[in-house]
Amino acid sequence: MSFDRLGLSPELLRAVASQGYTEPTPVQSQAIPLVLQGRDVLAGAQTGTGKTAAFVLPLIQRLHASRPSGPRVIRALILTPTRELALQVEESVRTYGSQNSIRSTTIYGGVGFDPQVRALRAGPEIVVATPGRLLDHLGQRTIDLSRVEILVLDEADRMLDMGFIRDIRKVLAVLPARRQNLLFSATFSNEIRRLADGLLDNPAAVQVTPRNTPTELVTHVVHMVDRERKRELLSHLVTSGRIDQALVFTRTKHGANRLAQQLDKDGITATAIHGNKSQPQRVRALADFKAGRFAILVATEVAARGLDIEALPHVVNFELPMVPEDYVHRIGRTGRAGVDGDAVSLVCVDELKL
Repeated sequence: MSFDRLGLSPELLRAVASQGYTEPTPVQSQAIPLVLQGRDVLAGAQTGTGKTAAFVLPLIQRLHASRPSGPRVIRALILTPTRELALQVEESVRTYGSQNSIRSTTIYGGVGFDPQVRALRAGPEIVVATPGRLLDHLGQRTIDLSRVEILVLDEADRMLDMGFIRDIRKVLAVLPARRQNLLFSATFSNEIRRLADGLLDNPAAVQVTPRNTPTELVTHVVHMVDRERKRELLSHLVTSGRIDQALVFTRTKHGANRLAQQLDKDGITATAIHGNKSQPQRVRALADFKAGRFAILVATEVAARGLDIEALPHVVNFELPMVPEDYVHRIGRTGRAGVDGDAVSLVCVDELKL
């Protein structure tokens, strides 16, 4: 199937073609027609499946087709768990909406409040936001969501994992009752089901991958190793050429910093990214990693959420996550867009119970 059979406008088809895409991914071919019909959608799709375009493309078309006269108002709200993901989603909105004169902005914490207020006053039609900072703007009455027509919860499972459920419910309380709702999630817990049941009206279900399972493009490798020798083994895997570039997961911010410093002493270019880093520091570290200036990017669970790294060959679990769903999210950074990847786990005896 080609994009021109999904019901997209010529402007959007040109925007898609300009990015080099010729055929929609499964989630795109299933979700785009449903969103264009105005249906509520419950979509199970992991990172790397093309899910962002699956809601951004039809969202732009629906807004453009029914643009009201008068001042611009916020007509679509996209909630994401992290600022990195918010920036990436809004970049997609800008890319695909360039020929439709759709205005958008991002709202997230860790940066100044006033520039966001000015951006909101400029009249965006689409706002991509993290829940906490969005509530700050609602509390200060610097944002008006009374005209929202479409709500998207992107990576809803991670938002719940990060404790945003109360914030999400507060946001829902100020939105118009009549609206289209789209919920995208890589995994489906009972809490996600309860949220979906209360949010979605007769939703169409889109399931691209089996629930709570990793992608088939990823090869899983486990190395049993004593905890105190994990860093030594990781260094060996890199210096021997078995791992050339990798996103490495640790459980704590301190652990991420320490591992990056130790690898650097081993002669391996490494940097860390976590919640204590400022937004400019995180953006710079990611850009340097993508450019190949670092072989290793060490990250915590939350910091890595939403990171978009094209053709990442390896993900390393320096420490196993506490819950299986987090394993799915971690390895979702590799094996993307039809490209094979490796998930390497360094496991010590006391982690076997995980």
